[in-house]
Amino acid sequence: MNLDRAVLAFAGVMTLISVALTQLVSPWFFLFTVFIGLNLLQSAFTGFCPAAIVFKKLGLSSGCAFR
Repeated sequence: MNLDRAVLAFAGVMTLISVALTQLVSPWFFLFTVFIGLNLLQSAFTGFCPAAIVFKKLGLSSGCAFR
């Protein structure tokens, strides 16, 4: 698995967790979903993604999106 796929998988898992928390715990967890979406949007334009930095330090090889 390369860095790009790890970031996408992580974003997907976090989105599913936030939706589950919204349904099971509190409707205010929708803000977590909004945060994930905004982070994905800004990383598409800037190329800066905190999760990519962490995964890179864990030793995943770079893909074409995050170098």
